[in-house]
Amino acid sequence: METLSPVRRKRAKPLPSVEIREMELRDVPVVFELGQKLFTAEEWPTLYRSWDDHELALLFSADAETCLVAEADGKIIGFALGRVTEKPRSAWRYGLLMWLGVDRRFKRSGIASRLVRQLTGLFIDRDARIMLVDTAAKNHAALAFFRRNGFGQEIRHVYLSQNLENDPRYIERNDDSEDDTDD
Repeated sequence: METLSPVRRKRAKPLPSVEIREMELRDVPVVFELGQKLFTAEEWPTLYRSWDDHELALLFSADAETCLVAEADGKIIGFALGRVTEKPRSAWRYGLLMWLGVDRRFKRSGIASRLVRQLTGLFIDRDARIMLVDTAAKNHAALAFFRRNGFGQEIRHVYLSQNLENDPRYIERNDDSEDDTDD
């Protein structure tokens, strides 16, 4: 009879010291690049909010104090981007967690939770009464993470998409633009 030796797991590298701080202008390109790696069209083809430089610039210029980064050894390894908003004719202020991302090498290290906790404090300081976040229903890891971090009262919302590349008008428009470049 053969005996099996125990499986030895690699020990996780010790996590470097991580500082959570307000995002600065010099961080914007690095945060954008990290977001491009995390929020890909291949993985999330129907992401209704686009991760692009315009979205990031707007959020940072309007709400820099609620845009946070996680930095380790001088490198940005995560971010939480939020904003405080008010609804018309409502006394309530809402904290919206718009984007949360951590470099894949540092997943499940507590960095995302630290970012959310610090952002929560910023929202409270700005008199927000409710904090909102959204994610895809099939993003089970994100749903579990948000539940562990105190989010609940899930409301299912369906976003529909339509690929316009199959619409005759789209095809015609693109055929016309190709004809224009043949000169």
